[in-house]
Amino acid sequence: MVHEKEKKAINGFVMLLVILGMYGYASYQVYQLVKLGENHPGAMTLVWQMMTLFILGAVMMGGFFIIDPNGSKVLLLFGKYIGTVKSSGFHWTNPFYSKRNISLRAQTLNGQRLKVNDSVGNPVEIAAIVIWQVEDTYKASFDVEYYPDFVNLQSETAIRHLASAYPYDGDDDKISLMRNTDEISKHLGIELEERLALAGIKVIEARLSHLAYAQEIAGVMLRKQQAAAIIAARQRIVDGAVGMVQMALAHLERDKIVVLDDERKAAMVSNLLVVLCSETNVQPVLNSGTLYPG
Repeated sequence: MVHEKEKKAINGFVMLLVILGMYGYASYQVYQLVKLGENHPGAMTLVWQMMTLFILGAVMMGGFFIIDPNGSKVLLLFGKYIGTVKSSGFHWTNPFYSKRNISLRAQTLNGQRLKVNDSVGNPVEIAAIVIWQVEDTYKASFDVEYYPDFVNLQSETAIRHLASAYPYDGDDDKISLMRNTDEISKHLGIELEERLALAGIKVIEARLSHLAYAQEIAGVMLRKQQAAAIIAARQRIVDGAVGMVQMALAHLERDKIVVLDDERKAAMVSNLLVVLCSETNVQPVLNSGTLYPG
């Protein structure tokens, strides 16, 4: 498999001085020709030298090119890959080389929102941001047709596959799209690296930028989440209330403030739980009698 070959180019300013020198010498030949006259025996030699220098200088002018920082030029000679020049500046190379620009700068793909079914069949909307850059200019130029489109399509495919492999939400011990964003982003980056390696693309970072239930089930799922939150809150309130009742009973027994039988303990527990678990202010009821009739 062919890979990128980095090539060193000749300094453009040096070659510019060479070509200017050639033009200067050709101009001197013109002066000599005018001075000696066209009937001079060496006139034809001067004419050929002058024409050769002018034509050669004109051809060599086509070898100049400029590379910006974090840019590159892929060089081809009649369809054959020669190498890639990556050093920025003013350069010269064989004027018969054809040159392709390949940017080495980091680029950002802000993916569109995609509607995908998660692993349990719920439709979700998902999107991702991918930061990437060209690492192998040969693969980016010749192994795929147009590498920016290749990046877009492969990124969309990877995001769809990722979304269908995990549930939107789940238990704490299972990976889900909503709860484990760091792990999901890591898996997305690994899959993109594998898919984009064909084009010589390096993935710098990949992260989810949008994640939500699809509009048609968003209301139902919101009520489900609210119900789960209410149940969790109620469970915490009950756990706290039971703990406070246990603490109160233990404190009363330890300090022997009052001796309660089982029936009075049950009544006290019932009253405390009503007070502690109620969402509204509880109005006390004064008992002027006794729990034991007669």
